[in-house]
Parts: sequence; C-alpha cells; structure tokens
Amino acid sequence: MGIQAGFMSAANFRIKLREVPHQPGVYLMKDHLGSIIYVGKARDLKRRVSSYFMPSRKMRADIKTRALIDSIHDFEIHVVRNEEESLLLEGKLIKDYRPRYNVAFRDDKRFLLARVRLADPWPRFVTTRVRKEDGSKYFGPFPHSSALNHTLEWLNRSLGLRVCRPTDPGEAEYRHCNADIIRNCSAPCVGRISRAEYLAKVEEACRILEGKGKRELFDGLRKDMEASAEAMDFERAATLRDILQNLEKTLTPTRQFSRGRGLPSTVKPLEDLAELGEELGLAGPPRVMECFDISNVSSNHIVASMVRFTDGRPDNQNYRRYRIKTVEGQDDFASMAEVIRRRYSRILLENVGAAPDIADSQEDAVEALRRLAREGRARIVLPDLVIVDGGKGQLGMAVKELRALGLHELPVIGLAKQHEEIFVPGKSQSIRLPHDRGALKLLQRIRDEAHRFANNYNALLYRRRMRESLLDDCPGMSAARKQRLLKKFGSVARIRRASAEEIASLPGISVRSAQALLDHLGG
Repeated sequence: MGIQAGFMSAANFRIKLREVPHQPGVYLMKDHLGSIIYVGKARDLKRRVSSYFMPSRKMRADIKTRALIDSIHDFEIHVVRNEEESLLLEGKLIKDYRPRYNVAFRDDKRFLLARVRLADPWPRFVTTRVRKEDGSKYFGPFPHSSALNHTLEWLNRSLGLRVCRPTDPGEAEYRHCNADIIRNCSAPCVGRISRAEYLAKVEEACRILEGKGKRELFDGLRKDMEASAEAMDFERAATLRDILQNLEKTLTPTRQFSRGRGLPSTVKPLEDLAELGEELGLAGPPRVMECFDISNVSSNHIVASMVRFTDGRPDNQNYRRYRIKTVEGQDDFASMAEVIRRRYSRILLENVGAAPDIADSQEDAVEALRRLAREGRARIVLPDLVIVDGGKGQLGMAVKELRALGLHELPVIGLAKQHEEIFVPGKSQSIRLPHDRGALKLLQRIRDEAHRFANNYNALLYRRRMRESLLDDCPGMSAARKQRLLKKFGSVARIRRASAEEIASLPGISVRSAQALLDHLGG
C-alpha cells in the first residue's frame, strides 16, 4: 500500500494526513520540485508523519530538522508488514535516492547475511554483507545484526557445529582448541562424528534459519524457560529468554527489497510511460529511455553517466559511465556532446557489425536500427527517448551530435532542474507538467538516478586519487621501484627519514636518484 502526495492546498494536505494509517512503514519527504529530501521509517506512520506538521515539533527541533520541515512540500508513504521490513526498505531507499537530510545508511554498508558452504569438508556458518555466486547457501538479509550473531552462536553450540577458521581442520587444530572439552563442538576434526551426521546437523541449522518449524522451536524453548523459572533456576530461564528473543527477531519474516524491484508503491510505470508519450507527442510510450548527466565537481575528474530505464524501471545492467577525454576544464556543453557522440556512435558500430546490410540500406538510420531490434538482430537496442540533464544548451549539443551521426529522427529532450522544464528541439517554449503528474515523476526518477550514478563515479575516482601514494608524482618513479621502496621502508614518512645511501642500497636506485627522491618528498 502506498500514498503519494501531490502539491496541494493546506486543506487537502490535512485531508491526506488523515488518510495515513496507524501501520509500520517508510515515509519519503519531498521538496517543492518533487525531489526526495528525507527518508524515514516508523512503527506508526500516522503518528510519525503527522508530527512533522505540528508547531511544537518545529519549536523543539534543532537547526537541521527545522530546515527539513521548512523544505517539505509533499510526502509519500509505503506501508510494510512489520518493523523489520521498514528498516530494510528504509536502508534501500536511502541508498537509492541519497536524500540530503539523511546521514545513516548513506555509505554502502549492507545488512548482514548468514552463509554456509555445504561443499566444504566440514561446513560452518559465517556472516557476510555481500551475496556472491560462489556455491554457498545464503540466508537473510537480517535487520538485527546482534540478534543474528547470538542466534548463530546458539545454533553452533546447541548442534555442535564448528566455528574454527580452517577449511579442513585436523589433529593440529584440535590440539589448540577447547571447544570439544567444553561441549560446544562435536569435534569432526578428529572423527568424533561422521560427515553424514555432521551434515545432518548443518541441514537442521539451515531449516531453522529458513524459518521452518519455528513455532515448535519457540514453544519448546518457552516451555523450558517456564520450567526453569518454576524450578527457581532463574539464570537458565534468563538465558533461554534471551535465546528466544534473538530467534524471534532473526526469524521474523521480511521481504527483500532489491534495487529497482519489489518496491511497494503507488508508482505505475506503464501508465506514466503512456502519459509521457502523449505529452511529448511520441508515436507511443517510450519503453526504453536513456538519460545522461555530467558530474564535474572538480576539473581533475569530469565524468558522465548514462542510465537506462526499460518499461519505466531501472535497467541496471545497461548503465554506463564515462570519463570525459576531449574537454579541458569544466564545460558541461562540450562534455555532453562528447558522451552523446561516444554512446551513439558505439551503438551504430555495434549494430553495423552485427548486420552489415544496414550500411547500404536506403532506410533512415533510426528506422533501420528499429527494424534490427524487431528482427532480434540488434546488439544494442536504440532507445525510444534520449534525455539530457540540462536546458537548451545541453539539448542543442546533443541534437547536433545525433544529427552528425545520421540519427535525426531519434527523440531527444532536455530536463532543466530549476523549474523542471522540458525542452524539445525546435520549440522555443518549454513544457511544464504539473508536479503531481506521473509523466514528470518518471522523468525525475530517471534524471535523479543518472545524477546519483554520475556523482558516485566521481566520488570513486576521487577516493582512488586520494589513496594514491605521494610517490606516484616523484620523477622517474616506476611501479616496481615504488613497490620496492614501500616494502623496505613501509611508508612515505619513513622514506623521508632515511638517508640517500640507505635508499640507494635498493637495486636500480642510484645515490643521485635517491637524493632527488628525498628532495621531492621534502626529506
């Protein structure tokens, strides 16, 4: 279930607030341009969302929260089944939209998974944050990391599963281990249990993590806890209570909210596509759209992104990122021209390579590429709509490059962020859609995704640059020489403290080169 707000009068806003249910979920706050500025979760959406619009909340709030409240012009909610699901969905949406008022979850930290590799001689359970195609069995994600760790600890102890790190432990490992002595392990390393018996215990742990038979498990633990309390064994009763609470938190059913899919929402991509096609006067809904954005936070790394939406949803496998090569300085117009030229010349080359007959065809280039797609011969499908982030300047450069490639008929628009104006080639007046229209919201989603993808790439390159050693800028420095220096001295600070003679003791470095290195580093 979801509720989306448009921009409305105060009276209508109050009506919509009354429709918010007393249920757990996630809420998204938006500014006057429709951009998501904050994502939060709540056990009771009605109380939490309404609290933002109470005068007392603003009076007690800090500067940041007051600024957030002043910026809210719209909100959207997504109802989920329980508090654990709201935590998972909140984290996903914060990573997707990067709202400027959110702090938590803005890194790439993910929720914990439990992993076991059944092909190992003696499988063991470990936690991880990344699911890989490595033949392992994964469980989760689990929103409560502490509860998961305690649950795995209890499973290992109660079933006698090993926790040691070696893949195939033996006699040598057993001599340094006390787990068997304190009855926490069935000691498969010295043959106290057969592999078949051990794997049966691992399978039982897997069934528990999958939530199978949990009602019987909970009932059994609860009876043991009550019996221990009646027998005045309060320490055991408290231990069983903690085990039960951790299991309940870990095994509470939650849906997985994967990127671009599974989001409970009132967004209707196909309807939004149909509306967008009508507003732009296209031949039909633009099922495949590509959007471009330039990120030039500094002149060191000017990058561009291209994101593709198919049927109104992100098509992550077909995202592309570019480092601008031919433009000096910060020039958004020239950068946009370069990335458009590179993207669509690549599409032309790939498709001509797959179907050489189109090179001699009398068809328009766009129609020829569309025919290839219908026949299933296109290596890269041409989009139905190209979107550039920017106004008339960026759009003009994109149009010029597309025409130079013979793609005159390819629909292209510019989306200017300041007033969310849509610019169309050949028209002086921009198109302004109401902010509550699905067509505009669809354009905003793909534009914001392109912006996020470009900024992330720029940040990645910046971090790489920061990690590079100062040695890289030294004259005559090679990768092998750099490796030898760091292996011997360990750090740039220690190289600075060394003498030229000590540095020159390394192969391939003369005293003169060593002194030049020290002079460069200021040693």
